[in-house]
Amino acid sequence: MAISASAARRELDVQRYPLLVVVLVPLLAIFVQALIPRFVPRFDILDLPLLVTIYFAVGWRNPIAGTVTGAVIGLIQDALTSRPLGINGISQCVVGFLAASLGVKIDVENPGTRLLINFAFTLLNIVIYLFIMHHMLAQNLGTNWLHEVIKAVINSIVGVFFFDILDRVRPRD
Repeated sequence: MAISASAARRELDVQRYPLLVVVLVPLLAIFVQALIPRFVPRFDILDLPLLVTIYFAVGWRNPIAGTVTGAVIGLIQDALTSRPLGINGISQCVVGFLAASLGVKIDVENPGTRLLINFAFTLLNIVIYLFIMHHMLAQNLGTNWLHEVIKAVINSIVGVFFFDILDRVRPRD
């Protein structure tokens, strides 16, 4: 029986992580994201829970796992912030699904690819968040798109280094 190229790649390259890492890294990212901006308001330009969602989704290469990961991380993040419950859950759910789907198709170990993936998914997360706020909750947020692009660039750069750190805790076969 023939196996498709994407199925073979998914089976070969699926990354496994200790349960402790899978639980503690997202919780630590959410905690840092909720706590630090209260003392250093400029820190909110980083979206650590989103970076964790992207990292695990492309590593697992399973769209269902990526979707669930994004939804859970986003909902916990919403619960700890003053944002309406579910907004980050929805946007990170979509990002997790797309990141996992993309992880099956391309090499996500390359730093250049990681930079582009982080940039694209950070912008997508921002667009989904703003769409929900404006069209579904009827809250018009004055959006400075230059700030949002700068936010995506900073998250992309930090994400490359963050992914490298997380790669080091991944067990090698």
